[in-house]
Amino acid sequence: MGKKATKAADNMYYLARCEAAKENPDFSSREKAAELVGIDRTRLARIELDTIAPYPEEVKAMAEAYNTPELCNSYCARECPMGRNNVSEVDIVDFDRLALKVLGSLKDIDTLRASLIAISEDGVISENERPAFQDILDSLEKISTNAKALKLWAIKNIHIQEEDV
Repeated sequence: MGKKATKAADNMYYLARCEAAKENPDFSSREKAAELVGIDRTRLARIELDTIAPYPEEVKAMAEAYNTPELCNSYCARECPMGRNNVSEVDIVDFDRLALKVLGSLKDIDTLRASLIAISEDGVISENERPAFQDILDSLEKISTNAKALKLWAIKNIHIQEEDV
């Protein structure tokens, strides 16, 4: 890749383009990348320099072009006004580590199931059941986040289409 854009050094869109350039040298050039993504070159520069926020459809186009599905997740978790409070950002690591994280988050599933049955049997969550219910919700969030990371890994690395997963 040509000269590093030091002002954009920690921008996730710039970093994604740099990573994509390792596989496709066309992404080394912002001009060529903008053409391939379908974004105006100056707009892409401003996105990478954090002077403007990208539109969701631009993030989707970059994610697809750069083969970085995690860009969409990061956008939702960091930049989307609704997603910031509702979407957990995932960290895509190696498959073996992701598999272990998923399995680890599922290890207490039978205990969670039994606890949820006990809490829900009278149809009311009493004050003394609230801490256990919060633990269930926290565990489900962890399972969900690990499952999402594994799904994004599969989209990125074995090119499973999102609707197939």
